[in-house]
Amino acid sequence: MPTPKKEAIVEELRDMLARATLTVIADYRGLRVADLQGLRTTLRPLGGEARVAKNTLATIAADQAGVPQLAEHLTGPTMMVVSYADPVAVARVVGDFARTTRILQVRGGLTGQRLLGAGEVAAIATLPSREVLLGRVVGQIQAPLYGLVGVLSGAIRQFAYVLQARIDQLGGVPAEAPAGE
Repeated sequence: MPTPKKEAIVEELRDMLARATLTVIADYRGLRVADLQGLRTTLRPLGGEARVAKNTLATIAADQAGVPQLAEHLTGPTMMVVSYADPVAVARVVGDFARTTRILQVRGGLTGQRLLGAGEVAAIATLPSREVLLGRVVGQIQAPLYGLVGVLSGAIRQFAYVLQARIDQLGGVPAEAPAGE
């Protein structure tokens, strides 16, 4: 018989998983409370959250959220890091934290309905930010347009140079006759 406290925890976890754009599952064994608190503080402004969860409750929440494949990573001490906004920023923070502490072990993750391995989560962490990617796309769109403008203006410019050269060859522009004549 589930207790009301466990039901509330499952409901919170289900809500987290349902709203998440990226979920990272990690083994936190050996981390100090201060380290975990520091990670949580870093994630908060990025739209992320870190939560330690019992595997049984997390499995039930994953089933209710429609992502039962997440249960594959729920073994041993489990910490769930979720991103509600920019998944790349949160993955980068988790990757940096794992590298600096050398204790946190990323097991894998989930984005949408796709299960990710630890290497794929690390690959997401190395992606450039959204703004940089948008800038690159705009640059790729602008490059051919600039080339076309250059080609078209080059033909007009060459025509103007030819006209100027012919004018110079004929001795310049003739003086205008006075208006009364």
